[in-house]
Amino acid sequence: MVLRNKRIIGFLVALIVIGVTTVSYHYWQQDNKSNHTLTLYGNVDRREVQLAFMVQDRIAELKVDEGEFVVQGQLLARLDATRFESAEQELEARLEQAHQQLNELEAGSRPQEIQKARADVAAAKANLLDAEQSYRRTQKLVHERFLSPQVLDDARSKLDVERALLKVANETQSLVLEGPRKEVIAAAHANVERIEAQLKRVHKDLIDTQLRAPTNGVIRSRILEPGEIASPTRPVFTLAKLEPVWIRTYVPETQLGWVVSGMQAQILTDSFPDKRYPGWVGYISPTAEFTPKNVETPALRTRLVYQVWVYACNPDNELRLGMPATVTLQVEEPQIETEMPDCISVQ
Repeated sequence: MVLRNKRIIGFLVALIVIGVTTVSYHYWQQDNKSNHTLTLYGNVDRREVQLAFMVQDRIAELKVDEGEFVVQGQLLARLDATRFESAEQELEARLEQAHQQLNELEAGSRPQEIQKARADVAAAKANLLDAEQSYRRTQKLVHERFLSPQVLDDARSKLDVERALLKVANETQSLVLEGPRKEVIAAAHANVERIEAQLKRVHKDLIDTQLRAPTNGVIRSRILEPGEIASPTRPVFTLAKLEPVWIRTYVPETQLGWVVSGMQAQILTDSFPDKRYPGWVGYISPTAEFTPKNVETPALRTRLVYQVWVYACNPDNELRLGMPATVTLQVEEPQIETEMPDCISVQ
């Protein structure tokens, strides 16, 4: 009986152990699946912008130096703007003249011009009437042989001249009453628009004589100095953007399917070991390469990897250029690409 009881107890203990083992293994699998961590290694990098003037002239002043923090819109440098200001003043004067000419055409003929045209017509009619009466008298005298035929020819010529002058006076009056042709007015409008376009371009050039920061950042290098000739092809400063920075890291080929753009990441550094920086996966290289020699990773250095940029917000400027960093990604299963956030939404 004692032996039988021992067997039963041993059988029950075995069942309990098997059950506990099965449940533990099941939960271990679930926990391992839901907490799979992908660890990557890399270095902090920043976007750099080459800042140059959009127009060419001599540098008059540089207001910042290397290492200075600048904010978006801050004035960094300016050119000698004398020739741009002169061009703007000249075009403003030409534009005013063009406006005055257009206003004159659109206003039409002045009352005095209309009155003069009507007076010229009346005078031409009176001269024609006088010429007609003189011609008739001359014709009668020639018929009665008191005058020679030559006098009659002269009277007829004068009559023809007065008729032509009356026709000219009538045409002139018609033009004065009608005013300028619509084609002339359209040409004046086009001239105004052409000068306005030139003035707008010169005004833009005048604004471009001031170089302003396109974003918040740090002046990495000051390339030119006051007195040198600046142009769009000669950068004046190199600006490093403060955020977002990114961690240039590498993902092994076997784990590439777990990483997609937009997934969340955590970033750690040796300088601040107790601080985690939120980030997100940005660029994923479409081509494989060998692991660079400057990347500290426990994997074999001849292993094929894909370059990945993990973006991070850096409001306190603690993530410095070249700083080694460790990136952890929490993955459960192959991911679906999501929309990438920005520093405002992450914070």
